[in-house]
Amino acid sequence: MDADYAFPAYDVAAPDWRRRALGLARRLAKAAIDTLYPPTCLACRAATEAHGALCPRCWSAMRFIERPYCERLGTPFEQDLGEGLLSPQAMADPPVFARARAVARFEDGPARRLVHRLKYSDRADLARPIGRWMARAGADILADADCLAPVPLHPLRLWRRRFNQAAMLAREVARATGKPCDVNALIRVKATHSQVGLSRAQRAENVQGAFKVADGARVKGLNVVLVDDVLTSGATANAASRALIRAGAKRVDVLVFARVVTGG
Repeated sequence: MDADYAFPAYDVAAPDWRRRALGLARRLAKAAIDTLYPPTCLACRAATEAHGALCPRCWSAMRFIERPYCERLGTPFEQDLGEGLLSPQAMADPPVFARARAVARFEDGPARRLVHRLKYSDRADLARPIGRWMARAGADILADADCLAPVPLHPLRLWRRRFNQAAMLAREVARATGKPCDVNALIRVKATHSQVGLSRAQRAENVQGAFKVADGARVKGLNVVLVDDVLTSGATANAASRALIRAGAKRVDVLVFARVVTGG
């Protein structure tokens, strides 16, 4: 639990005794919460100094994506060759979306564990800290975004899983940035097979025509940021972006927590 959300901020116009009392109550409440629920690492559950954090070991193991990276795909470069550069993949096979940003590489380690715990282990509490990281990683594409839209699940899969992790992350990014979020802007009209084990071409074919913009959703003329947990081949992001652009979106960017990076 984050104590910042448990108590109101100090009222600067309040008497000194009241501000001191609020401060004392806040510290006592935090101490009580930490005693009942000691802070643990989000990824490995080792002891940490604060809630919603990684332990030093997991923090060091997390391969964060930082500049320099491809301006289009957000994939990191090994060397800094200047701003605004595109990767060979982005030039040879440009995506439907304009730009993609991610917090970290999706590989064995803390990033993969966090994704799996959020998606498969009912760890809804992970959405807030992950959403904050995403807001920072996507600051440039969020700056002029008009709305956020999560990648939807098909109704049957949503019924089985009971929640859409992309929608949870989109809400937390919206909370951190103040940007509007429409969790129902996109709908999944095709029950696709799992993308695991499929080739790049098979992935693209699997999700072709899988999405449409919901009736009454306002995306025409807007800069939309599409939100998901993981970006792999980009097939799902491309299919969802195509649906948004066909409905009149001015531009679609993609923001995820983790992305697959090949060749490095």
